[in-house]
Amino acid sequence: MKINDEIIIALSKGRILKEGLELLDELEIKTLESMQDSRKLIYDTNNDKIKIVIVRAADVPTYVGNGAADIGIVGKDTLLEYGSNNIYIPLDLNISKCRMVLASLPECSPGPRVKVATKYVKCANNYFIKKKKQVDIIKLYGSMELAPILGLSDYIVDLADSGETLKANGLKEIDLIFNVSAQLITNKASMKIKTKSIETIIGAFEKLIQ
Repeated sequence: MKINDEIIIALSKGRILKEGLELLDELEIKTLESMQDSRKLIYDTNNDKIKIVIVRAADVPTYVGNGAADIGIVGKDTLLEYGSNNIYIPLDLNISKCRMVLASLPECSPGPRVKVATKYVKCANNYFIKKKKQVDIIKLYGSMELAPILGLSDYIVDLADSGETLKANGLKEIDLIFNVSAQLITNKASMKIKTKSIETIIGAFEKLIQ
């Protein structure tokens, strides 16, 4: 791939990292050293114009929005939760698919004011505003399924893939809030300054996913 500008691509840790690297591999963009057991966060690639940086999912929109990275691969859930200022979203990459769901114990019957445990505060608030329901949001960082079991909340709002974790903990999906997949994002200023290089990369991804 022939590009003329220095391009930094930010990838989020976890499932998107694995599947994002597989896509880059198909575009023949490969890191010069293995990421296995490495603690490095920035990697040179076989294209001397492209570097890959590894950051937390929640930080990808910040790095790209502020121009520290030109391009990012991040989940729709993260963009909706943490915002997308100074960002274009040219492409749905159709990888790392899952769902944002509302779930509860089967016998759940909340009072007039609902308690909801979630890591996704903005997404949960938006959902219940549309439903015209008053809610108390309890922010948790993990193990959402415990919250209804231990009486901390009536519902949880969380990502689900197969739904097996919910089932294993006796919870059921009540509603699909939205479908999630990884998005290709670009910095707005980079699009103006490095137009040709970034359009080349977007075009390569587009051909790949078609």
